[in-house]
Amino acid sequence: MNATDAEIAKPFVQATKHVLSTMAMIDPTPGKPYVKKNDAAAGDVSAVVGLTGDKRGSISLSFSKKCAVAIVKNMLGDDIQDIVQDAKDAVGEITNMISGQARAGLAQMGLTMQASTPTVIFGDNHTISHVSSGPVVAIPFTSEHGDFTVEFCFQ
Repeated sequence: MNATDAEIAKPFVQATKHVLSTMAMIDPTPGKPYVKKNDAAAGDVSAVVGLTGDKRGSISLSFSKKCAVAIVKNMLGDDIQDIVQDAKDAVGEITNMISGQARAGLAQMGLTMQASTPTVIFGDNHTISHVSSGPVVAIPFTSEHGDFTVEFCFQ
């Protein structure tokens, strides 16, 4: 990872911590970012957002089942109708918010990007396809409700 990757990672870490603590009452701890070598998702439910503008790329969040369920419960309280659908909606919404805040941070660094609607993928052993061929930088997070990973990739 070069200095630019580390600089670009900062808005993603800040956005992730802020969105999850305010929206889902989860206080995640970021681990050391690394360059991902395969397409395997780190978790059981993932959302991917495509980015266009000054750079083309994508970001994704991949949550363990346990963490996704905790997010849903913390966001919806007891108003859970269908845990699978609610988890998909919650993970998509959280990813959308993190994407928005991270893009605001990147804009301050001079990178302006627009985002697509999140695509949510659910199930054991699924893969994540990033839209650009650049290296995928993954940032692992731990929380009291389970683990998740934020990934981003730019051309």
